[in-house]
Amino acid sequence: MTLSLYDTVIPPFKQLVGSMQGVLEKGAQHYEAKGRSPDDLLRERIFDDMLPLTFQIDSVVHHSIEAIEEVKAGVSHARSSIPEKDYAGFQAMVAEARQKLDALSRDEVDALAGKDVVFKFKDLEMPFKAEGFLLSFSKPNLYFHATTAYDILRMKGVPLGKQDFLGQLQLKT
Repeated sequence: MTLSLYDTVIPPFKQLVGSMQGVLEKGAQHYEAKGRSPDDLLRERIFDDMLPLTFQIDSVVHHSIEAIEEVKAGVSHARSSIPEKDYAGFQAMVAEARQKLDALSRDEVDALAGKDVVFKFKDLEMPFKAEGFLLSFSKPNLYFHATTAYDILRMKGVPLGKQDFLGQLQLKT
């Protein structure tokens, strides 16, 4: 069996972004049931020197659909700012990322194979091929930030389990 760029990137991106939709929804429901605003979660972090939930959610979007757009453009820039949104606004960002991932065609993504992309951060420039960028940079970052978002919500008492993180598995049909 041969796997294409689409096969190795898009289904796992869709699975994880979809699971983040569910995780964030459970976070909102949990806080609202306790009479608290989900917005209270946005500045939460696991440890003082770590970035808050807003950064983690934004990074899920950045390292999923925006990574595909950056490959198309041939350049990726590190984030310089996080959008100012309420909790529902961050949920909408994740939902939109999932919709955009769903809209990508196999041919569109597979056509990116071999394309040059440069990651830029301050004076640092890291040259990649699309495959290397998506598989060795964006995909691990996506998992890291999704895990951190999950952990922040779990730490704040949101009743989450492993299946919430895994999301919709790619079962045999």
